Amino acid sequence: MTRRISSILRPLALAGGLLLSAAGPALAQAQVDLGQLAGFIQWGGVAASVVVFALAIVVLRGLEHLSASLCERFVSRRPTIQKVESASRFIVYLITIVIAVRLSLRMDATALTVVGGGLAFAVGFAMRDLVAAVIAGITIMFDRPFQVGDRVEYAGQYGDVIKIGLRSVRMNTLDHNVITIPNNKVLTDVTSSGNYGALEMQVPFQMVIGADEDLDLAMTLVQEACLTSPYAYLDEPAPVLAQQVLEGNFVLVRVTARPYVFEAKYEKSFQTDVTLRVRRAFREHGIASPTVVLAGS
Repeated sequence: MTRRISSILRPLALAGGLLLSAAGPALAQAQVDLGQLAGFIQWGGVAASVVVFALAIVVLRGLEHLSASLCERFVSRRPTIQKVESASRFIVYLITIVIAVRLSLRMDATALTVVGGGLAFAVGFAMRDLVAAVIAGITIMFDRPFQVGDRVEYAGQYGDVIKIGLRSVRMNTLDHNVITIPNNKVLTDVTSSGNYGALEMQVPFQMVIGADEDLDLAMTLVQEACLTSPYAYLDEPAPVLAQQVLEGNFVLVRVTARPYVFEAKYEKSFQTDVTLRVRRAFREHGIASPTVVLAGS
């Protein structure tokens, strides 16, 4: 078993050594014998590698369709299904790369000596961003700052993570724009995840009332609106908090609710439903909201 693992990892280790060898400045001046280089390419293996890549694409498409089908059938298990699909995708990527390298190249110490030098420097320089993105993608899979299906905020963009690939992360924003983010960029910036692998998510929102209004009644009405919404996740509490604030020459009370929606994709529908319920309840009980526009609200 150990010998088999070693034989699988050896091409990756040799390929990694090839790229790392480009770091030496003296290598940039080395000459590459293209005739010798061609001798290390197994052309029959290159043709076979094309078939391997085609099969990998078929497998990846099959995984995608199977995952989508299972997510529709088992909605409560969707985060788990998406995690398995994402991990399986990475395994297919790595196995495909290993097989392609083993089939296409005769990687040994002599090959590294010949291929090293100028070509290694050029390839390493040209692929440094790609290699960094791939390494970052592997780090994301193990460190898991977020997962497929999470609703995240990154660099001013807000939406759902729909795919974690070997090179990039794809996010579907709330206005249905697909954003592609290189993996190495994700690791260098702060990313916030609203639900982190769960279906439910906390959805905070604020209402403002005058300082002379009945605060106890207002807080009760806000909490009732949160708990009676069809989008509410009742297994989690729906705390309602109040804070008196001074805005210009006005003393106001900011009422903040932190309920949970049963599925993150209904976040905006939940906010809209609760806001309408609160406004109707305030109007029925004579609780007035100030008309002043609050800075930062």
